[in-house]
Amino acid sequence: MLTLSTLGISNDLFRKPGKLIAPCLTGIFLNYLVLGNVIVVLSALLIREDLLWKGFVLMAAVPPAVAVIPFTTYLRGDLFVSLVGTVGGYLGGLVLMPLMLFCLLGGDFADPLVLLQHALVLIVLPLAVSRLILWRGWHLRIRPVRGPLTDWGFFLVIYAITGLNQDILFRNPAVLIPIAAVAFATTFVLGFLVGRVAKFFHMKEETTTSMILLGTLKNYGLTGGLALSLFGREAALPAAVASLFLILFYIWLGRKTGRAALTEKAEEGPVLTEAAAVNGPMES
Repeated sequence: MLTLSTLGISNDLFRKPGKLIAPCLTGIFLNYLVLGNVIVVLSALLIREDLLWKGFVLMAAVPPAVAVIPFTTYLRGDLFVSLVGTVGGYLGGLVLMPLMLFCLLGGDFADPLVLLQHALVLIVLPLAVSRLILWRGWHLRIRPVRGPLTDWGFFLVIYAITGLNQDILFRNPAVLIPIAAVAFATTFVLGFLVGRVAKFFHMKEETTTSMILLGTLKNYGLTGGLALSLFGREAALPAAVASLFLILFYIWLGRKTGRAALTEKAEEGPVLTEAAAVNGPMES
């Protein structure tokens, strides 16, 4: 999934590294220092089950969602900021993910090298394969099916997590309430706050959209995979619930962006009817 999703990041992006520093640091700041800390604090306050807590720690430690890039396109955000910010999040994650997991869950790992191994296999290897595919030109053959393959990969991960936890969900559905509360707060509430701060500093609407996405979305597929391999099925439940809120949050942002576009058009002047748009203005 990560390999396919990052094929949209061209190798040409890295030819002028000087322009990449600020967006890279922005991505790391929003996704780790802001979102990561909010996830850790809220889950520490609301989550009582040990495995669920570990699942949220994993979520805080993983890089941004690869969905940040296509969501930016659909929501008319700043694609450059999202692209470079996402890349910065993954590069920073090579250091921050093992560090955060060792500091917060160090007692649960017999060998810290296990964390590094997972980071290399789940982040470095997929990114390296995506660069190889672009370099060899194979992405042209993959392009027609890249979207469906990514969507199906994400679906299978979430389906597997939900299926493995169905007995927990039916036996104790109340366990979803604190998980949903954390997921809601780290998407809708945090997204609203990031937008307000960006507006306070008079940032462009496109940049604000990208900052909201970088500051609210984690790679839940990677979270679920790590949780299953390290701690078991229950630890992967936060990733499944957060994935649902990711979809709802995206729909909400889409409606919000659509309303903003209509407001902007109304301020610029009257909106043409469909007939006028096709046939042109009527002659007097």
